[in-house]
Amino acid sequence: MRKIILYAILAFVAIVSLVPFYMLVYTALMPASVNMADSRLLLKAIEWRNLQHAWEQSKLGHAMLNSVVIMAGSVLLSVFASAGAGYVFARVNTWYNRAFFAMLLFSMMIPGIINTVPLYGLMKSIGGINTLWAMILLIATGFIPQSVFLYTQFIRSLSKEIEESAVIDGCTPFTAFWRISFPLLLPITSTLVILNAIGAWNNYAQSVFFLQSQDKQTVPLAIGRFVQTYGADYTQMAAASLIGMLPAVAVYFVFQRYFVKGISAGAVKG
Repeated sequence: MRKIILYAILAFVAIVSLVPFYMLVYTALMPASVNMADSRLLLKAIEWRNLQHAWEQSKLGHAMLNSVVIMAGSVLLSVFASAGAGYVFARVNTWYNRAFFAMLLFSMMIPGIINTVPLYGLMKSIGGINTLWAMILLIATGFIPQSVFLYTQFIRSLSKEIEESAVIDGCTPFTAFWRISFPLLLPITSTLVILNAIGAWNNYAQSVFFLQSQDKQTVPLAIGRFVQTYGADYTQMAAASLIGMLPAVAVYFVFQRYFVKGISAGAVKG
């Protein structure tokens, strides 16, 4: 009976979670002749041209390319930088390492939006306005505190003997980490790839300030401008939003196998 109740609760939560996604797909594929107030649970006809029209009018193709470049660059930079820093925090137990780690954790409590004005001045001084490389550095920097924390906790749960054996065999500590320990961090790495990739893909607050040129706009900016143009056309708005979210969903499905394992091991162990 306890299992039945548990599965019933889980099924209810899953259905409630899927309702917004179903409504988005429903609205995106709804024919223009259908009134939303009179719509039924299932569509009698599917209007695939809504997706084509939204793709062409919102210029999502170029925006997706920009978002992919920013997402890939920021994820790679944050993962490799955080893995190295997390290894040092986990293995080198000194007072200044502990102090710096505490400062890093404190920085996680500061909302990133409050740094917009000083960041704008910094970005302007280095020529980073309307450039993808500056957005990669900016977004990756925002990901690093959380990534370092999770890597540190996960590495602390690993045995030191493997690394010590590699050092005895002639590896440097740097080589021992990247060739022996880093492959063991696949669960937490996959988790951070999902979290950081979705965060970079959905970044709007900073992109709207630092990517003002239309040829540098990302998917959230393209959808935002599209919504401003077709504000009363919910079908086109939903179609553009559906197309824009598909890459992020794809990243999650690729790495979902290790997502829960990485979160639980990185946050609980150590």
